Amino acid sequence: MRETVIQVRNLVKSFGDLDVLKGVDLDLYKGENLVVLGKSGSGKSVLIKIMVGLLTQDEGSVKVLGKEVKDLSQKDLNALRLKIGFSFQASALYDSMTVRENLEFPLVRNVKNLSKSEKNQLVEEVLDSVGLSGTINQMPSELSGGQRKRIGIARTLILKPEIMLYDEPTAGLDPITCMDINNLINQVNEKYQTTSIIITHDLTCAKVTGDRMAVLLDGVFGAKGKFEEVFQHAQDGRVKSFYDYNFITQ
Repeated sequence: MRETVIQVRNLVKSFGDLDVLKGVDLDLYKGENLVVLGKSGSGKSVLIKIMVGLLTQDEGSVKVLGKEVKDLSQKDLNALRLKIGFSFQASALYDSMTVRENLEFPLVRNVKNLSKSEKNQLVEEVLDSVGLSGTINQMPSELSGGQRKRIGIARTLILKPEIMLYDEPTAGLDPITCMDINNLINQVNEKYQTTSIIITHDLTCAKVTGDRMAVLLDGVFGAKGKFEEVFQHAQDGRVKSFYDYNFITQ
């Protein structure tokens, strides 16, 4: 029986009169890459923000590593977040810090009694993992968009999280850089044995990175399964209309 890392049941979230999530169910299994696919504004980012306690649902249950997120104290929520790497859409690097300082920041905040050599080793390890060892002393402004994405991923990896959440990892990138990021997501999953959710509206990203995918449409999941099952064999009319919708960036 597969181990469930995240379990979502009957999740409901509204903002004023706007109903974003209308009773969502989802399971994330240990070791897999799960793609949540949907057009902009469909509630994909809201879903993962609830998973890490940045937003609170109106109804329903979200359990991460067996813990009901909404019931956690701030201390326990912070402890849970250390096990989750959140790769932001805009990378969220500190412009005033070098690459090294950006990567050291979560270590300084969360890991006590690390020696300088131990910090250096961890920084060099994650930079090597994302293929950017030569950028260690550069500023974010000196990096390309794809490089900033990689450094953002490296910063989440430095605490060795069990779960990775990628929010639109290929947004705003050219097709070749998109493929590099897609391959990196798969490499991270293999090397670090992470369990991941990839939020995207990019079909190429979904096909390359996803072991399974779930299509979020009108506040509910219209289909779940492997890419081919969802887009070649599904009989659900809403999924077909979603597939035909011209929002694909690639």
